[in-house]
Amino acid sequence: MVASQERAFQNAIAFLNSRMRTARPQHPGSTQLPVTSLPSTNPTFRGTPPIQGMREWLRKLGHTNDQIDSLNVIHIAGTKGKGTTCTFIENFLREHGKRTGFPRKTGLYTGPHLVDIRERIRINFAPVSKDTFSQNLAEVREALGLEEQGPGPRYLQILALTSYHTFIKEKVDVAIYETHHGGEYDATNCVENPVITGITSIGMDHIASLGPSITDIAWHKAGIIKPGAAAFTAEQKESVAQEIKARANEKNVDLEVVASDPTLPGDFPSECQRLNASLALRISNKFLNKKHPDSASILSESDIARVIENFTWPGRFQLIERDAVSWYIDGAHNELSMPQVAGWFNNNVKPVSPNARRVLIFAQKEGQRDGLEVVKALAESLVSPVEHVIFTPHSASAADIARIDTYCQCWAELRPEAKITRMVDPKEALRLGSKLASEADSADVLVTGSLYLVGEAIQYLGEA
Repeated sequence: MVASQERAFQNAIAFLNSRMRTARPQHPGSTQLPVTSLPSTNPTFRGTPPIQGMREWLRKLGHTNDQIDSLNVIHIAGTKGKGTTCTFIENFLREHGKRTGFPRKTGLYTGPHLVDIRERIRINFAPVSKDTFSQNLAEVREALGLEEQGPGPRYLQILALTSYHTFIKEKVDVAIYETHHGGEYDATNCVENPVITGITSIGMDHIASLGPSITDIAWHKAGIIKPGAAAFTAEQKESVAQEIKARANEKNVDLEVVASDPTLPGDFPSECQRLNASLALRISNKFLNKKHPDSASILSESDIARVIENFTWPGRFQLIERDAVSWYIDGAHNELSMPQVAGWFNNNVKPVSPNARRVLIFAQKEGQRDGLEVVKALAESLVSPVEHVIFTPHSASAADIARIDTYCQCWAELRPEAKITRMVDPKEALRLGSKLASEADSADVLVTGSLYLVGEAIQYLGEA
C-alpha cells in the first residue's frame, strides 16, 4: 500500500513537471484582457496571462461560484513578505480557532516549495498527505483530460486548480492564497469574490513579466483588489502607494494602509517581519469581524503573543545551529530584501576574531530582476567582513551559470578583502561552505539570494 502511494505521488510529480513551461515567452501578450491601463506606455507583459482559462477549468472540475465563494478567500500579493504574511494570517486564525472553534479548518496556498511540493497546499498548516495530493491532482487531470504534453493549464495553474479542488473537498472555513508572482493576470486571481485582499511591500521584481517600471509592477499587484472585498496594503513608497490607491478607487474600494505596529509583543528578526505581522494581524481581525461577528471576533492579546513567539516559516530568517557553525538561511532574492537579511546577519553574528570565520553562499535567478543590483545591495548592507564568498547558480541554465562571473567581479570591486569562489553545482557550494566553516573554531554562514538554494541548504543540513 505504501509503495503504491509513493509510486502514485512520484507519477503526479512527473506529470506536473511535464507541464512546465520550458522558457518564458518573448512575444507580446496574446489576450483579450485589458492591458491599456498600465502606467507604462511600453509594458513588458508577455505571453498568455495565467488567469486565462482558470474559471472555465474550475467549472469543468464541477466547482460553482458559490463553492469558490464558500472558501472565504484571503488573497495576498506583493514583492516581499507575501508568503510570510499569509503564514502569519493562517497562524493567527488557527490560534483563534483553538480558543473559539472558528475557524475550524484553514487552507493555505503558498509557493514556491523548498523541499516537498506538498508544502504549497496545507490544511491547518500541515502539508496535505502524499495520497491526498496524488488523488486530487489525478481528479484535476482526469476532469480536464490532460496529457503530459499538449494544451491546457501549465504547472502553476494545475497546482492552483488542485488547491481549490482540495480546499473545497476539505470544506475549509478560510483559504489564504499567495499569488504566484503577479496579481491582475495571476492564476490565483480567478476568485471573483474574496473576503479580503492584502498587498505587502512592493519593489523591483519579475521585471520581464510585470515591468518595466515599479508603477507597472504595482498596477499588476493591485489587480487583486475586488469590489466588495476589504483591501489592505502595507506602507509603500509614494509612487507605489499612489498606484495602489488609484486601482482601489477604480473599483470603489476603501483602501486601508497598515504601518508597522511597534506595540506587537516579542522580538522580530527584522523590521520587515514586524510589518508583515502587523498587516497579517489587521487582516485577520477584519476577517474575524466579517465572518465571526460576536464578542470573540478579534484575536486576544494571548492569541497574538503565542503566534509571534512560536512563529516559524522555513527558509525565512531561519537559524540552524550545527556544532560551532551557525547557518543563517533566508530566501531573500531582490533589492528590497537584501538590506533586511543583511541586517539580521549583522546583528547576530559572532564577534570578529582570528578564530572565527564568516562565509556567504549566494545564488540568483537570472532574468526576473537585476541580479547585479541585488548583489550590490547585499555587499553594501553587510557591515562585518565576510572572508569567503561562494557564488553558485540558481539553476543549471546557461544564463544563470554565465551570470556568476559578473557577480564575482562585482563583489571583488565592492569587497576586495573577500576570497571569492565560483561553483557551478549548488550542492558542492554548500559542501565547500561547510568545510570552510568547520576549519575555524566558530563560524557564521549566510545562505541567500534564491529559494532554490535555500531548499538545497535545508536538505543538506538535514532539516527537511
